[in-house]
Amino acid sequence: MTPTALPATSGVGFKPEHFAAILEAGFDGFLEVHAENYMGAGGPPHAMLGRLREDHALSIHGVGLSIGGAGPLDRDHLARLRTLCDRYAPESFSEHLAWSTHDGDFLNDLLPLPYTQETLRRVVAHVDQTQDALGRKMLLENPATYVTFAESDVPETEFLAEIARRAGCGLLLDVNNVFVSATNHGFSADAYLAAFPLDFVGEIHLGGHDAQEDDAGAPLLIDAHGAPVADPVWTLYERVLARTGPIASLIEWDNDVPDWSTLAAEAKRADALMAGAARRRAA
Repeated sequence: MTPTALPATSGVGFKPEHFAAILEAGFDGFLEVHAENYMGAGGPPHAMLGRLREDHALSIHGVGLSIGGAGPLDRDHLARLRTLCDRYAPESFSEHLAWSTHDGDFLNDLLPLPYTQETLRRVVAHVDQTQDALGRKMLLENPATYVTFAESDVPETEFLAEIARRAGCGLLLDVNNVFVSATNHGFSADAYLAAFPLDFVGEIHLGGHDAQEDDAGAPLLIDAHGAPVADPVWTLYERVLARTGPIASLIEWDNDVPDWSTLAAEAKRADALMAGAARRRAA
């Protein structure tokens, strides 16, 4: 049983500029917000989110907890997360397999981890602490990475599966992150997904990336969330759906945010692929 009650439909990351259009045009999917944007006590952000929560399932996605950090989790941050989750009772809460703080400083990035037994124990402990503090199970997202560690001795898919088994959490599968990391490090995205523990997945993320080159002229993809989902990512997503059937699938578009009709069209494409997967599985 995955720790999410999100409907098996598409969802979008809510942006305030889309508030009026969502109310006017309607939207059948779920909404996702970044937790750190709603840690104030009131104001327009909460007024808009409160109104939309009346009609939509909600996913709260954290970006600042630093679950993979070497130091202890920020108890004040955890308390603010608990207040937010108690206020909106989201169907899902998720965070990243990454670290972003050091000695009390926030680095404004999601940085990779060495996949070792020591790191595994630390992440499991932090996930346990988070779930205890929030009083709910959470999802943990696979990262997009640009460097790897020589000391890593556990494949990422096994690392994630072991966290889920030990901590009793679920996983958030970001298909774009898989494609980005596979391109950057030269491994097979299909092989990675074949090994991914899909039974733990409670939500999927789909997003755009920027294509660049590194200093040696090799392809370098950046998980930028500022463009449509690329065709190879849609293909990978369809292959995942063939194994899982429909599952809550979010379109992430956080930078160079388009108009509502463009974002809604991406969500409809995900819905169409889920419907096709459901038909094929039924047949």
